[in-house]
Amino acid sequence: MGIIMVDNNIERIGVLTAGGDCPGLNAVIRSVTKTAIVEHGWDVIGIEDGFLGLIEGRTRQLTYDTVSGILSIGGTILGTSNKADPFAFAVEKGGKLIKEDVSQVLIDTCRDLDIDAVITIGGDGTQSIAGRLAERGMNIIGIPKTIDNDLAGTDVTFGFDTAVGIITDALDRIHTTAMSHHRAMVVEVMGRNAGWLALHAGIAGGGDVLLIPEIPFDIEEVCRVVDHRSRHGKRFSIIVVSEGARPAGGTQVVKRIVKDSADPIRLGGIGKVVADGIQERTGIESRVTVLGHLQRGGPPSSRDRVLGTLFGRKAIDLVAQGKFGRLVAEKGGEITSSPLADTIGKQRLVPRDHYLLDTAISVGTSFGVKEL
Repeated sequence: MGIIMVDNNIERIGVLTAGGDCPGLNAVIRSVTKTAIVEHGWDVIGIEDGFLGLIEGRTRQLTYDTVSGILSIGGTILGTSNKADPFAFAVEKGGKLIKEDVSQVLIDTCRDLDIDAVITIGGDGTQSIAGRLAERGMNIIGIPKTIDNDLAGTDVTFGFDTAVGIITDALDRIHTTAMSHHRAMVVEVMGRNAGWLALHAGIAGGGDVLLIPEIPFDIEEVCRVVDHRSRHGKRFSIIVVSEGARPAGGTQVVKRIVKDSADPIRLGGIGKVVADGIQERTGIESRVTVLGHLQRGGPPSSRDRVLGTLFGRKAIDLVAQGKFGRLVAEKGGEITSSPLADTIGKQRLVPRDHYLLDTAISVGTSFGVKEL
C-alpha cells in the first residue's frame, strides 16, 4: 500500500495512553509519531497521563528523536491514568468526593493547543470515553490496547501476546515445583470479565483446570478433577484462574474499592478461595500464586511490536483521510477499522462455542463444570 497523501488540512495531532499500562504502548507511540512526521510533516503533541493531561493541560512535543529507541521498552513514556474519566471526574467539594463532567475542558484544551486530532491508545474504558468525545465533535482515532484482549471491534489487542507469554513462562516454572511437591498449584491471572488470558496461556502452559469469568465453576467438580488425577498417578495439578472467575451462584471476589476511580472495583483473591477449597475438600496440599502486574510489565513480544507499529501507521492513515470516530482494528488478519461507537459499554468475551474451549476439552482440560 502506498503512502496516504490526503491530509485533510491536518497540521498537529495529539497522542495519549490511558488506562492500565501494557507492553507495546511505546511501540505505538513511536509508530504514530514517526509516521506523522515522515509521511506528513505534522507536529505531534504527547499528552501526559492519559485524559488527565488534557484536563490539567500537561503536554509536550514529540519528535523523531524523542521516540527513537523506545520500541522495545515496556510501559509508556507519556505516563497513564485510570482515574481520569472526563465525564465523571472525581473532585473534592465540601469535604466530599463528587463526580463532575469536565469533557468541555478537554475540547477547549485541544482548541487552545491547535490540536487537530487526538489518537487515544487504550482499552474498553478509554475507547468508550473516546467514543463519547467523538460524539461531541472531537476528531478522535482509537488504538486498541489491553492484555485482557476484551475490546469489542477488533480480533486482537496489542499487549495480549506478551502477557500470554509471561503467564506461560510462569506456568512452566510452577509446573516443576508442583511435580516435586505433589501439590495443587493455583495461578491467578488477570481477566476481569473475559477469560482470554487464562484460556490461551492455560492451554499453552498445560493447565489441568481453567476457570474463566464466562463459565461459573463448581468447586466440587474442580476437586473431583484434582482428586482423580492424584489417584491415577498424577500427583499434582495446575489450576489457572481468571481474577474475575466466580462459582456458580456466587459473586466475583473484590479485593478493594478505589473511590476516586471511574471503575472503582478491584478484583483479587479468587485464587486463594479455590486453593483453600481444594485443600479442605481433598486434603491435597494447595498453594496459590498471583501474577498480578507482572503480566503487564517488561518489553513487548515481537508480535506486539509489529502489531503496535501496524496500528500506529493505520491510525495516521485514518487521520489523513479524515475518517474520525474510528477504532483501529485487526480483523481476519487484516489491519482495518471499526466505529468507536461500537465499543461503548461493550466487551469481547469468550463465547461458549469458541473452538479453543472444545480444543482444551479434547486434551483433557476441565473448566470446572461437568458439561459446557
